[in-house]
Amino acid sequence: MKKFVKQAIGASLTNDQKLENFKRKFAGKNKAEIFSNSLIIKAYRDLAAHKEIKVNTKFEKVLKLKKTRTISGVTPVAVFTKPFSCPGECVYCPVQKGIPKSYLDDEPAVMRAVTANFSAKKQVENRLQALYQIGHPTDKIELIVMGGTFSAIPYSERKKFILECLEVCNKKKSKTLKEAQKNNEKALHRLVGVTFETRPDLIDELEIKRLRELGGTRVAIGVQSIYDDVLEKVKRGHKIKATILATQLLKDAGFKVCYHLMPNLPGSTFKKDFEMFKKVFNNPDFCPDMVKIYPCVVTYQAPIYKWYKKGKFEPYTDQELIELLIKIKQVLPEWVRVNRLGRDIPIGNIAGGNKISNIRQVVQRKMKKKSLKCQCIRCREIRAEIASSVQHLVLKADRYLASEGEEHFLQYVDKNNNLYALLRLRIPGKKVVFPVLKNSSIIRELHTFGPAVPISKKAPIEPQHRGLGKKLIKKAEEITKKAGLAKISVISGIGVRDYYRKLGYKLVDNYMVKYV
Repeated sequence: MKKFVKQAIGASLTNDQKLENFKRKFAGKNKAEIFSNSLIIKAYRDLAAHKEIKVNTKFEKVLKLKKTRTISGVTPVAVFTKPFSCPGECVYCPVQKGIPKSYLDDEPAVMRAVTANFSAKKQVENRLQALYQIGHPTDKIELIVMGGTFSAIPYSERKKFILECLEVCNKKKSKTLKEAQKNNEKALHRLVGVTFETRPDLIDELEIKRLRELGGTRVAIGVQSIYDDVLEKVKRGHKIKATILATQLLKDAGFKVCYHLMPNLPGSTFKKDFEMFKKVFNNPDFCPDMVKIYPCVVTYQAPIYKWYKKGKFEPYTDQELIELLIKIKQVLPEWVRVNRLGRDIPIGNIAGGNKISNIRQVVQRKMKKKSLKCQCIRCREIRAEIASSVQHLVLKADRYLASEGEEHFLQYVDKNNNLYALLRLRIPGKKVVFPVLKNSSIIRELHTFGPAVPISKKAPIEPQHRGLGKKLIKKAEEITKKAGLAKISVISGIGVRDYYRKLGYKLVDNYMVKYV
């Protein structure tokens, strides 16, 4: 294996196909097995650790499996809380014994959680090990806590769950959650963001304080529809007023807000669904930073299945759904990211509705054929196609009103409007939950895209760690000063606090703060 690694590095392999050709040629010449990438990665790391070879980031990139896992600049780790009761009675929601509500036992992430008996410790350990073995960096972690309605779980259980996640990342025990968070600032696996899933009607000032205490930076809320008649028909259990209030409270506390939106619900129509998306991004009451678009699917495990069998509900045809998604993508603003376009439910569970597992790719291909473009963040963020320099990027600054505040969306783009880095700055309304945020603007997100680069390292051409973030922060500070505010606060991920300290920020009540 040593011989293979040294020869492979010398061969300057630049893509997957060249690596595969080299593996076959080496195996034939040396009468050896064809080595798997994970074995090669292990041998390469051992040799580099013992200084028998130099670190070669180009070789690492070729070896990496499932490259899209960390192509947005961070390493996502999804974990599930064990099943708890949910206050909702939504007709579209699948229910299975022993599985968190709205999820199914044959979804890959759920299967991993079940195997770990829903232990936070085991789930994080297993995921970090799996990602490391296939060549991904695991020092910048985006922890995504799934499992239904997080806010409905007893707070003591939630604290225990997050504490266990942190202890695995820190590789040490802690007496308190606060101690674990402090340890994580310099840990091997740092939490650069924490996402929670919940319902809008469970968001109030107390819940906001709890989510911040747990280290949350992003909240995904099940909005589903912005029409009260539709929400009532599907037994959602709240009205749109709850979504509007939750959105404002979350933004004014600095959280990134992700909406789960569900076209094709009973009581809606093609026209109504399209108007919903236009309103979501044009009405200041809404304007989420991210969306997951989950067209309603009839599963055998959901109450809606009975409606479907009796002919009381008919899902869109594939053609109708694709047409709707294409129309939606054409009206999306540059400041929103579509995290998901369709939920990947195993096909054996679906009685009616979308069964196209790669619907995003299908929609993108059809749009390309018609020369149509989507301007959302995910469609513009640089991924594998990296420019050789970040010197010729342009700073774009957009301003829009949202949730009784003022949003400034700053982005570095190239001449083709490809997105390299972004910053979300909020000038909140008059009411704030936390005293520390009085007379302050809030940086709600700072993100440099491209494949994840380990902390304190630079790769040959990747945009991370090249000063784009610092330039965006400087611009945000200028806007804050111009707005007549005394300070700027950051809803920083625990593992990013040191980055802000170097820029003059100090930790105050779970926010990084600097007077301007």
